[in-house]
Amino acid sequence: MSIRRLPENLVNQIAAGEVVERPASVVKEAVENSLDAGARSIRVTLEQGGKRLIRIEDDGKGIERDELALALASHATSKIVDLDDLEAVATLGFRGEALASIASVARLDLSSRTESVPHAWSVEARHGVISEPAPAAGAVGTRLDVRDLFYNVPARRKFLRADRTEFNHIDDLLRRLALGNGHVGFELQHDGRVVRALPPANDEHGMNRRLAAVCGDDFLAHAMPIEAAAGGMTLSGWVAEPRYNRAQADRQFFFVNGRMIRDRVVAHAVRQAFRDVLYHGRHPGFVLFFALPPDLVDVNVHPQKHEVRFRNQREAHNFIYSSLHRALADTGVGAGAPRPGADPAAEQPPVQAGLAVAQSHAPYQPGPGLPGSRAAYSTAPAYAPMPGPVQGPAPDPAPVAMTGAAAEADPTEAPPLGYALAQLHGVYILAQNAKGLVLVDMHAAHERITYERLKAAQAAEGIRSQTLLVPVGVTVSEREADLAEQHGERLADLGFDCDRTGPETLLVRKVPTLLSKADPAALLVDVLSDIATQGDSRRLDSELDEVLSGMACHGSVRANRRLDVAEMNALLRDMEITERSAQCNHGRPTWVQLDMGSLDRLFLRGR
Repeated sequence: MSIRRLPENLVNQIAAGEVVERPASVVKEAVENSLDAGARSIRVTLEQGGKRLIRIEDDGKGIERDELALALASHATSKIVDLDDLEAVATLGFRGEALASIASVARLDLSSRTESVPHAWSVEARHGVISEPAPAAGAVGTRLDVRDLFYNVPARRKFLRADRTEFNHIDDLLRRLALGNGHVGFELQHDGRVVRALPPANDEHGMNRRLAAVCGDDFLAHAMPIEAAAGGMTLSGWVAEPRYNRAQADRQFFFVNGRMIRDRVVAHAVRQAFRDVLYHGRHPGFVLFFALPPDLVDVNVHPQKHEVRFRNQREAHNFIYSSLHRALADTGVGAGAPRPGADPAAEQPPVQAGLAVAQSHAPYQPGPGLPGSRAAYSTAPAYAPMPGPVQGPAPDPAPVAMTGAAAEADPTEAPPLGYALAQLHGVYILAQNAKGLVLVDMHAAHERITYERLKAAQAAEGIRSQTLLVPVGVTVSEREADLAEQHGERLADLGFDCDRTGPETLLVRKVPTLLSKADPAALLVDVLSDIATQGDSRRLDSELDEVLSGMACHGSVRANRRLDVAEMNALLRDMEITERSAQCNHGRPTWVQLDMGSLDRLFLRGR
């Protein structure tokens, strides 16, 4: 067949296939235009889940009469002038193809008014034909009506889901946009009913209301503010304590320069930060805003602008990881209390780590390989306060009770975990603090303490290498071999010594000592894969932490061991000065708080 130029309307419909996937795509493009126009109030009206009508009304600066028709033309935009603008995009929309694409697959009406004119002007787009501007009623701002989406593309229309499904996609989209634009008020109407109304959040109280409305009261109760800056990058927002976690990743909102995105570099950095405080199979919650100079991020890599590409992926990844890692370090029992050698002025505000029974989520269910009952624990040495070593086996004494200084202490002046009262079945420590009763899983708590000590020692000594008796040859791709040469210094820091012996072969001479029993070839290939995709590798950190975690588990005090009051109190004090001590390194909780109100309700007191 001969080559021919496609008709303009067909070109727009093909473009619409990339930009307009469903009604939510139309809402996204239109609302982002409203935000770029400086709108402070946006109303979205839907009929039949957006399939029959999508109406977007805003109070932005509006569009001039002579530019209304041009706004519906392909690749017409006020946001990009030259290549320099494209390389430093600072607006949500910039391609200038959204309205033209929408007009090619729907009946579109556009009316707008600027402050300089007494009334609005409107245009219509039907079958690729744009009408002349006509006078219309309306306040300053823009109104976009999109009717009968895909009316002229029946093959696309039949793939739309039920009205409720399409509405849910739009509702979820607006919740994300509302979190990223707290200063803007949003209203969502569906089939004549107001479904969601979010007034502008102009202060901390207003933003807390919006967080609760979008993410739920539970998220707000466990949210910790985060603020970090380095190298021209900033990370701010809220991250939920590890105790708050979800079966799905439905409480994760990440924005880059105000643009909501889903990015694998970001996702990997978050997973790494939470890797030893979150129970397996669970997902953290966060609302985070990442800001960096526009020329350091490419937003023009996805038709729907869901993804971005950082100019320096390694730097961005490490900044996000380290910022979250530091924030999670302060989720221990004594969060806010000075740690030995720490600068009190640099500490974060206190965070309540205890979880009242009334606020509990699902009850704990032991996973594979984790002890879930007292019988699963093995006999082990009794607890020794740090920095002393674990003591040898001791005979089981009679049941212990609070005596001496602990009995005479004023509970209102007690430390966060209070003072030990007794042990329960050799598994749990019962303590009294100012709020009521504290229950501590002594094995989980000691496991976290031991694990953090081992990590600190490992970090101080660095990664030691062990020379292999027989060097191991590894077959890799040519690209991976190039990476091994380029990042030889980084591999040495990780404990590897390898030479390139051919275009696609490496010879491994040294490996990290703690991982000497692992497959050196597979380990090296995994590290090179991480460097290729993320610009760096924390796989060794994860592998080393797994080894240290196992060492901590085997070296920690076990159940069925009786501790005296001094030993129990020593364990509680160590928990209060240990980072991330609210969870063990498997992600299980180490303690819970039963306040007096909860205890009174259990016994119907005051009724």
